[in-house]
Amino acid sequence: MSDTTTWSRQPAVRRLPLVAPLRLARPSDMWFKPALSVVVATAVPDLLLYAVGRLDLVMYTMAGSLCALYGHNLPYARRARAVAGVVLGMVLGMAAALVAASLTDSAAVLIAVGALLAAVQKTLCDATRIGPPGPVIFTFITSASLFAPQHLGQVPGHLALTLAGGAFAWLVTAGPALLRREGPERRATARALDAAAAHLAHPGPRTRHTAAAAVHAARQTLLDTGRPTPARRALERLVADAEAALATAPAPDPATAEQLRARARATRARGPVPGTPEEFPGAGAGAGAERAARRGPGRREARRALLRRLAPGSPLLPIGARALLGCALAGYASQAAGVGRPYWAIVTAAALFQANVTLSWHRAVQRTLGNLLGVLVFAAVLPLSRLTPLALIGLCLFFAFMAEALITRNYWLGSVVVTPMALLVLEFAATHPAGELVRDRVLDTVIGAAAGLLATMLVTNRRAAGRLELALAATDRARLGAVRALAAPQTGPEALDAAHRELAGSLVELREADDTAAGEWWQRALPRAQVRAAEQAGHRTLAETATRRASIARVPENGAV
Repeated sequence: MSDTTTWSRQPAVRRLPLVAPLRLARPSDMWFKPALSVVVATAVPDLLLYAVGRLDLVMYTMAGSLCALYGHNLPYARRARAVAGVVLGMVLGMAAALVAASLTDSAAVLIAVGALLAAVQKTLCDATRIGPPGPVIFTFITSASLFAPQHLGQVPGHLALTLAGGAFAWLVTAGPALLRREGPERRATARALDAAAAHLAHPGPRTRHTAAAAVHAARQTLLDTGRPTPARRALERLVADAEAALATAPAPDPATAEQLRARARATRARGPVPGTPEEFPGAGAGAGAERAARRGPGRREARRALLRRLAPGSPLLPIGARALLGCALAGYASQAAGVGRPYWAIVTAAALFQANVTLSWHRAVQRTLGNLLGVLVFAAVLPLSRLTPLALIGLCLFFAFMAEALITRNYWLGSVVVTPMALLVLEFAATHPAGELVRDRVLDTVIGAAAGLLATMLVTNRRAAGRLELALAATDRARLGAVRALAAPQTGPEALDAAHRELAGSLVELREADDTAAGEWWQRALPRAQVRAAEQAGHRTLAETATRRASIARVPENGAV
């Protein structure tokens, strides 16, 4: 980093909006994947338990069934490993919760255990970057289990039910590979094409960053797949199309943008992967070289990266400390307010902790509104759920599906249906007075949100600025490496492609680090001007490497020696 870096002072406290967190977004292009998966993964165990008259055990199988929500953005080989890890984490969390519940009935001890589990789950989910729905599912299940009556002799059987539910969820998430093995890669490629089209239609720094991140994600997805197939080779060429369009279009180009969107639609469809259009310069650039250099991060390197994110000094650790403090405060405040089982306050607080203060405030607004509206929905459907056990099962499945359909529009909208589903799960074990349930959940929501926000304000995260400085230095190094590769006349396609990938990844990390630090309170001055300059220079170099890769790829196609 230069000694002349310009540092901009961030205001210690900034305005927190009320309306912006509630705006609806466009739904995810794959919301139906987790929605259908969780319905199937939950319905089969529920109906089996209904057939044997043991619906009181639903909570334990559901702990495993909810693992079907994870990993849908990953190619199937990585998804299988990721969901297996999620199932293992769920079983270990359940084991800790059930053993604690069987050894003590002290609410104070159980709240402490719940807060500790929530902090560990938050930190590990962020460190492994497992993605949505993140730690909140783990925290909901383990916190509820802490306050369920339990004997030590029952723990092995209940854990076996969780493991069985998780194994079935693993089959549900991995099963589509038999029908459409390139499905995740096709969706990632289509997102890259759409993002590139958005940038061509409305050029600007934000759309360029979004497009670069989508292209990088698509390349990483393709790197994580197994043996190259004709479809995957075609997808590589389409990703190169998106990248080449970014590199060669300095002005708005609506016509090319529409062509990219058309190819994105065709890529998502079930037909053959579209071919490569000649009108896009650099189409198919580097595909052969990338396959030859295809060496994604090994498992040993991935473990080292995970350990770095968990090491002392990591910016993730203050977020974990916020979760520990906030969940503990929420639990003890709820207990003091007279709530018998204050797990919902713990879950509400745990759901608030995002990457920085600003995003945590957004989540607090969303969660509070969604929970309060969801309690009203629960009160309306509770009489219907008590007609027959099948009605209760059907309502839970309906709300599980709708949660995934709505939550990508906005978190508060998803919370409106998540809340009644979570409360209806309690009805499988025993019926509870409706008024008491509604009162406790409203009280726990307010207490949990207030405690979570208080912990977010009290625990500062000045390490976010340090992460930004490291990302800035890494981007400078990656750009210089790419410049050297471009300047060397004998640079081969493999070396050029490696430099390109490193620079693209560093730019994505820099943008994420800058966004995180910008939304953090009590932050030291940030090198905002330096970040802008590094991003501009980095994207120019990225465009140059894409052009060079295109020219290298065209040489054998033209028959040159």
